[in-house]
Amino acid sequence: MESDRRAAVHNLPSHVHSSIPATSAMSLLHFLTLLAVALLVRAQTQLLRGSCSFESDSCGYTSDPAYAAWTINEEGRFITAESSSFGENEKYVLVSPELELRDWSCVRLVYQISGSGSVQLHLRPEGENFDYTLWTADKPSDSWLIASVDIRNMSGAYQLLFDAKPRRGMGNSVALFEIHIIPGYCIECNFEEHHLCGYSNQWNPNVNWYVGGSLARDPKSNLPDDHTMNNERGHYMYVDSVYAKRFQEVAKLVSPMTTTSMAGCLSFYYQRDQAIGNFFSVFTKDQLGHYDEIWRPDVYATTDWKLVQVDIKAPHPLEMVFEVAFNSPRGGFVALDDISFSPEFCHTETEPAFDPSLANCDFEEGLCQYYQEQTGGSVWNMVSVKPNVYRIGDHTTGTGSFLLANTRHTSRPGYVGRLFGPSLPGNHKYCLRFYYVLHGFMKVDHALALYVYDENNIAQEKIWTVSEGSKDVWTEVEVTYLKPMPTKVAFVSICRNFWDCGLVSLDDISVTLGDCRVATGPMNPPPGHCNFETGDCGYTQKTKAKKGHWLRIRGHTPTSYTGPKGDHTLGVGYYMYIEASHMLPKQSAQLMSTELRGSAGPQCLIFFYHMYGSGTGTLNVLLHKGDRESLLWTRQGEQSVSWMKAMVDYECYTRHWIIFEAIRGNSVRSDIAIDDIVFKKGPCNDPGDSISYSGFSENFNEIEY
Repeated sequence: MESDRRAAVHNLPSHVHSSIPATSAMSLLHFLTLLAVALLVRAQTQLLRGSCSFESDSCGYTSDPAYAAWTINEEGRFITAESSSFGENEKYVLVSPELELRDWSCVRLVYQISGSGSVQLHLRPEGENFDYTLWTADKPSDSWLIASVDIRNMSGAYQLLFDAKPRRGMGNSVALFEIHIIPGYCIECNFEEHHLCGYSNQWNPNVNWYVGGSLARDPKSNLPDDHTMNNERGHYMYVDSVYAKRFQEVAKLVSPMTTTSMAGCLSFYYQRDQAIGNFFSVFTKDQLGHYDEIWRPDVYATTDWKLVQVDIKAPHPLEMVFEVAFNSPRGGFVALDDISFSPEFCHTETEPAFDPSLANCDFEEGLCQYYQEQTGGSVWNMVSVKPNVYRIGDHTTGTGSFLLANTRHTSRPGYVGRLFGPSLPGNHKYCLRFYYVLHGFMKVDHALALYVYDENNIAQEKIWTVSEGSKDVWTEVEVTYLKPMPTKVAFVSICRNFWDCGLVSLDDISVTLGDCRVATGPMNPPPGHCNFETGDCGYTQKTKAKKGHWLRIRGHTPTSYTGPKGDHTLGVGYYMYIEASHMLPKQSAQLMSTELRGSAGPQCLIFFYHMYGSGTGTLNVLLHKGDRESLLWTRQGEQSVSWMKAMVDYECYTRHWIIFEAIRGNSVRSDIAIDDIVFKKGPCNDPGDSISYSGFSENFNEIEY
């Protein structure tokens, strides 16, 4: 029986289609017993609307008629998208029936990618233009694989979409075997189902996690009965030292990765034999591969199942790793069962999940919770700049407020200006983002630096300092830091010699939990956002004869005295623009969005535009529906040297497209650019672009603070 136990968990996905191994050791009675247990467990598993095994029909799932059609296998059991049936549409979209699941649920998907291709799971909320990507896979396999995706409790109806893209060519396909939607969290598992809830064993040649329990076990074994059913028919996971050959042989059981933020109480039961010979720990592992230990046992061997409850906070995707290490083949065993999760913390002393947004500030309504040291007068001052062709305005809107060090209010030959943020709790990893501009500096050595201070106003560490780079461009900075004690950040600007110093500007400070490399930000935008950093987001040129083209570029445009010096997103990133020197006067270029579904409520379009140059023409936003186009928004002539924010309310109930149309002016100094496009549910609740600047005001070229 020991050979049966060595059927490692990591190989289970290849058997997830429930094929029965025809071994001589398995008696008919044994097979029937296992089948009865499997049927009992399936009956106990509550499947919610939207679940489907494709045995006889598609359970209300339909193929989007705008794309190629999925086909159910003739013998049932799975639905497939094959490249051999491609027409002009090079993808397949399978749409669920309308779902209204008010509580947290888990989508467990059994799928296979043969050859080359990809599959994505999207969530489509009612009344929104854009789908939210929940999960994606593009690695081929010769067996069925399992994906687990958490669905947060939602107040409205929604649909699930499976978007398959098999690559062209024979043998490439994507198949869905089973879609199970169950109440609860994806990391929960009692190990009674054949797919083990998506848990996987990290293969080791000598020690691994196995499925324990059932009538198949060795009668002489000292392994326990299952905890879920409290008898020998149930199942659990266990790891045994019997095959350990080296010191510190390690076995790892890894949960599905969480797909949405969650915080609460993780519970599980374990048994531990020969505790002196093994080490048992539980870790979290993030997308970057960083491990954090969250629990280890405080007792030696246990004779009964012991309950463990540990609080976890997962603002970003994490895996739970149950790790056991053995010193020798006589290290005993560790058994695990009934992993569950509750959104309520299990320990009253656990601090509630902290919202670091109190440290956010765009300086439109004041300094928020930022302040500067009182000695030596105010070095940092809140200012705003009217649209002009010499000095850029703020980063938030182009017309708002920002902080400026070394203004005309500071007449001393040198200064040190410290701007402190609010105190944030320790033992959290923070991602701090902000934008800065340098203007007029001869030397930038001490122009701007970022320090972490403790509660006693003692500097703990310099975590960032400005380096030589582009000037007169709002540039984004990302800094990740972690300290054990409560801390606050300080933006420090030092001027040692008045003649070497220029102006330092600061704007749009934001703080989120987690490492900047995994936190949502400019390089990981949410649905409906396009900043052109990684491509064109599906935007296409609507070309006709005698029309120009939108171009994707970074840095400044080729023609002097027109166009931006950098993008709005990062300062050193990409944006779209028209190069006026390639066009004739009155020629236009049209950039068309991907198809938008339309909805019953108002929609809000937000974007940033740049219209600088003495010969600047016109920028229009058009709504394209059917064979008609209507004007939603327009600007004409030179507007500012700054990126300006536009907010456009509109309504459309049917599918449509948004077109950005740029019309060249009467000279080559007519470059027009756009960046950071956002679609969201309306109405737009920010005045944003309520003031129209024609470019011909008598005060247009004045710089005012």
